[in-house]
Amino acid sequence: GFLGAPYRLGGASVKGLDCSGFVKKIYQFFNIDLPRTAFEQSHIGLRVARNELIEGDLLFFNTRRKLGHVGIYIGNNEFVHASSRKRGVRIDSLDTPYFNKRFVKAVRLKGCDEGL
Repeated sequence: GFLGAPYRLGGASVKGLDCSGFVKKIYQFFNIDLPRTAFEQSHIGLRVARNELIEGDLLFFNTRRKLGHVGIYIGNNEFVHASSRKRGVRIDSLDTPYFNKRFVKAVRLKGCDEGL
């Protein structure tokens, strides 16, 4: 339901959201309360190797700042994220050169509720 929603820095609704607001909102549907920023979100959960990703893992990228972008892995080497003002919420591949080059780490939140 969020695909195509516009990007808005600091936003957290279908009217507009940024990457970490999108991730926070999706996880709220599963009664998991995440911190607000991508950097803060990157410090929770269990780190997982890129070749061990499962649906729901959070992916972190160095974009304009260290660990400044986050998305949710959806399988088949793809992830959903609030991309940019021009692109909004969309699905991209980890193989895309832009994201492949900037990928930093992945964390798994499933089964880690006590640490949230």
